[in-house]
Amino acid sequence: MANLLQLTEAGLYCAAGDFYVDPWQPVPRAVITHAHSDHARPGSRHYLTTKDGAGVLRLRVDYVDPAHPGPRPQFRTLAYGERLTLNDVTVSLHPAGHLLGSAQVRIEQHGEIWVVSGDYKTEHDDTCAPFEPVRCHTFISESTFGLPIYRWRPQGEIFAQINTWWRTNQTQGRTSILYAYALGKAQRLLAGIDPSIGPVLVHGSIQRLNNAYHQSGIDLPDAHYANDELARKHRGQALLLAPPGMENTPGYLRKFGEASHAFASGRMTIRGTRRRRAIDRGFVLSDHADWRGLLDAITATGAERIGVTHGYAAALVRYLLEQGKDAWVIPTRYEGEVSEEVAVAESNVDDQEKGE
Repeated sequence: MANLLQLTEAGLYCAAGDFYVDPWQPVPRAVITHAHSDHARPGSRHYLTTKDGAGVLRLRVDYVDPAHPGPRPQFRTLAYGERLTLNDVTVSLHPAGHLLGSAQVRIEQHGEIWVVSGDYKTEHDDTCAPFEPVRCHTFISESTFGLPIYRWRPQGEIFAQINTWWRTNQTQGRTSILYAYALGKAQRLLAGIDPSIGPVLVHGSIQRLNNAYHQSGIDLPDAHYANDELARKHRGQALLLAPPGMENTPGYLRKFGEASHAFASGRMTIRGTRRRRAIDRGFVLSDHADWRGLLDAITATGAERIGVTHGYAAALVRYLLEQGKDAWVIPTRYEGEVSEEVAVAESNVDDQEKGE
């Protein structure tokens, strides 16, 4: 069986097609599954992504990196399912259900098919195309939440909890501040909450990404940039969406007055996470597959070999081996939500310089 991908210092490399999938450092040609920072690094010369995901990817990487000076990157896009031949390798991108434009990368040569999942979830999401199983011989899967303890409740229940929390805070004159990753999670929350409850405000880093979603045809409810005037005007009534890390910026939060703080993440499953973050509420809502979702997705591919990366890779591989599967761990330099939190914190610099 041919090895269509090999692990290098720059990440997964397809020698036959001369491209990398989600490289860790600048390369001549990068195929990107989605625009989160642990998958889309700046500095590469050419990027291939989905048509839906091009806008958010450009926001993340379309600049000259001072650490790697050179010309601006070039972009090529594919519609889902559209095929591109690179040397004698055929590449296509298929919905991953993670966030706007997220894709699984299908690689085929001489009848041999490998698929790299990127990050994915199997639950419906109004803000992106739904996950699509892709049949293959080798499947490289994420395992961010690859433990049996991670089993998601229906998202409708979680949105109902958030709405109730928001209404309760209003009766107590407290602003509801909900921390969520700026790309993907924030937009999913906006699409799922009840905007009739009150005004919705967003941090500047989220507003920029919302604009990219609107330009891609995704319908989101009205959400206003949380400037000083609106923050003070809607104290005690508004829901504010802000990226992780902002809970540690008292100067920014002061303008919202008395507030209740919450975080939306699959990490909220673990007892003690909320306490460590010093927040009032934790809502278990993830843009990754849970344990059952991972197993179902792997089975649906029909893959004979399963490489596992990100998160609890060793635990998932151990389980798959016990089930008689051919599975192995693929090391990664970045670890999903942790890396994304760092990237979002870095993206806040402009807002903080504006006095936000």
